[in-house]
Amino acid sequence: MDDPAHQEKLDAAIGAAEAAGVVLRRMFRSNLRVSIKGPVNFVTEADIEAERVVLDMLQEAFPGHGFLSEERGREGGESPYLWIIDPLDGTTNYAHGYPGFCISIALEHAGDLAVGVIHDPVARETFWATRGGGAFLNGEAIQVSSRDRLDECLLATGFSYDRDAMRRNLDHFGRFMHKAAGVRRDGSAARDLSYLACGRFDGVWEVLLNPWDLAAGFLIIAEAGGRITDFRGRPCTIRDHEIILSNGRIHEAMMRILQPAGL
Repeated sequence: MDDPAHQEKLDAAIGAAEAAGVVLRRMFRSNLRVSIKGPVNFVTEADIEAERVVLDMLQEAFPGHGFLSEERGREGGESPYLWIIDPLDGTTNYAHGYPGFCISIALEHAGDLAVGVIHDPVARETFWATRGGGAFLNGEAIQVSSRDRLDECLLATGFSYDRDAMRRNLDHFGRFMHKAAGVRRDGSAARDLSYLACGRFDGVWEVLLNPWDLAAGFLIIAEAGGRITDFRGRPCTIRDHEIILSNGRIHEAMMRILQPAGL
């Protein structure tokens, strides 16, 4: 870890994520109120309650920091520290009783990711990383896979709520289906990224995600030895809209498949 002060922030993020996980387990498969934010874009009372728990805990611990969360937007002061929070990544899964969801919490310091935590409350798995400190799953060090043949690799992606982007990604999906051992679309981007970091997936590509979907996973993958670029191989950030994340060994092969698709 490049900054010992980040340990306090990591501990707070893990505590907040796991507290929100208790809420999500308690409300899972209950008679939830579900609202519609946009086409196939749900929000439930569980999203709101989990977000409240996370923000209450982190704002009490770090009152001068800034906060960016999916449901409440930007809050807090002008600080070099910005917490980026998705209290329920995989809301559509959650609303349908499908156990594919997680909580994602990251901390930026002066624009650089410093802490990342992803908690899966059903599997009771907590992934985390600090900048320069490695990546972990429930306290055990993790790293990306060593597979280097695309036809032996398991990939994952998601589909944007934007219908045009969804159609473009269906073309990408079809190309990879012909080249990879398998492609999964499981409805939780943050969980997909954590699975890449520990070697369950070998590559992930995403289109039109939000910073709260990506932030924690970006850091965890980087600290687990993965590679992250845009579709053309250029450095990218959590605010870019076309992203490849991989174990590094299949990155060029993924780029070759994505580039002919109108890029």
